[in-house]
This record gives sequence, structure tokens and C-alpha cells, in this order.
Amino acid sequence: MKIGEASRASGVSARSLRHYEDEGLIVPGRFGNGFRDYCPSTIDRVLVIRSLLESGLPVRLIREVLPGLTDGTDAGTEAACVEFLQEVQSYRDRLAARIAALSDQQAALDTYLRNARGTDL
Repeated sequence: MKIGEASRASGVSARSLRHYEDEGLIVPGRFGNGFRDYCPSTIDRVLVIRSLLESGLPVRLIREVLPGLTDGTDAGTEAACVEFLQEVQSYRDRLAARIAALSDQQAALDTYLRNARGTDL
């Protein structure tokens, strides 16, 4: 499928698809006229990339972890070095801390609203 169709199928803009290609995250085929040709497996990969990016994982780490996530093998886990795993763990810990901070802020706002309204939420 062409880039417009791939964009609609994946919910990712054509610009983002080109960016993923520039970053080496996807490699679409090419039609004879040079237009990109996205197959269903590339769309599946784009959905994984989008999910990882939305979680805040940097492209640099996605590039390293993606092969093992999308090819259905454990190849990525065998090649993962201790330093890489520590980096992912550190990112995960920072994410957990942000979630905790947001939960605290939500609880504070709930308390404020409850007190301001004089009712339970």
C-alpha cells in the first residue's frame, strides 16, 4: 500500500512514517516508480513503534529493542548487553516515578474538588 493508505491504516502521519524510515525503524518496499510500498507486517511494526514512542521510550532504545519485539524471536534478548538492560530499567524507573507523581497530583486535586464541592467524587 502507498504511504497515504499506510498512514490511514496505522493512524500515523505520512511524515512520521518517513521519519521512522529515516531512523531505520522501518524499511518499506518500493514500487517500480520509486513510491514506498507498505506491507501489513510493516504496518504492524509501525503500531509497535508508535506504542513505544507514546510510552516515552527514546528512538535510540526502540531501534535496539524492536527486532526482538517484532520478529517473534528471542534474538534481541540474547544480544542485549547489561548496559542496555540497565538503561531500559532506568527509563522504566523514571517512568514509574512520573506515574507516582501524577497519581499524587490527581489525589490532591480530588481532595481539593471534594472539599470545594462538599461532596464525594
